[in-house]
Amino acid sequence: MRRTITRLLEKHDPIMRRALTPAEARAWIRPDTGDTSLYRPKLNPRDRYISHELPLKVSAVLIPIVERGEDLSILLTKRSSNLSSHSGQVSFPGGRSEEMDDHAMATALREAHEEINLPPENVEVVGALEDYETVTGYNVSPVVGFVDPDFEIIPQQSEVEDVFEVPLDFILDESNHKIESVMWKGAKRKYYVFPHDQYKIWGATAAMLVRFANLVNKYEQRAA
Repeated sequence: MRRTITRLLEKHDPIMRRALTPAEARAWIRPDTGDTSLYRPKLNPRDRYISHELPLKVSAVLIPIVERGEDLSILLTKRSSNLSSHSGQVSFPGGRSEEMDDHAMATALREAHEEINLPPENVEVVGALEDYETVTGYNVSPVVGFVDPDFEIIPQQSEVEDVFEVPLDFILDESNHKIESVMWKGAKRKYYVFPHDQYKIWGATAAMLVRFANLVNKYEQRAA
């Protein structure tokens, strides 16, 4: 599976173009995918979403694939319940791009180091998925990397409440790609959910995991 994912990202993100795009450029490019697009099923045409003006706020996350021999898992965090936004939600390590960051990969690695003490040298980045626009006006770059688990996880207490892993096979299993809905600002909004027994994985994090799983599964089907 490691070879499959590596080859897939080599085709999906040649020369790591997406992973190495500077934040300034990404702020002015509206992603084709996100909370209002193909990650959701077809909605009533009368439904309306918030539209954010360019430039978008720019961030990056790391999709950390932890390697233990042949066993692969996705590392996720539970955000602190004391945060003012997205408190208590499950997310990837990551955050807003800073001036010091040369590109999306730099942001993802820096944030992962700050949030959970993951050393950059323990991550082998293989590329990035296409950017994702959130309903809150962020352009998120999902950077994919294989993680050597030989490090001490130290959650940044002000931001991270817990760190846990989900088997990659669970993420790739399309029967686990559930859809739920909620009334929000007078309209029904649908979103992806993974029925994990520990924490609820939903929203943008679940959507990016679904996109990643779909890419891997389709690549494997074509290669079969």
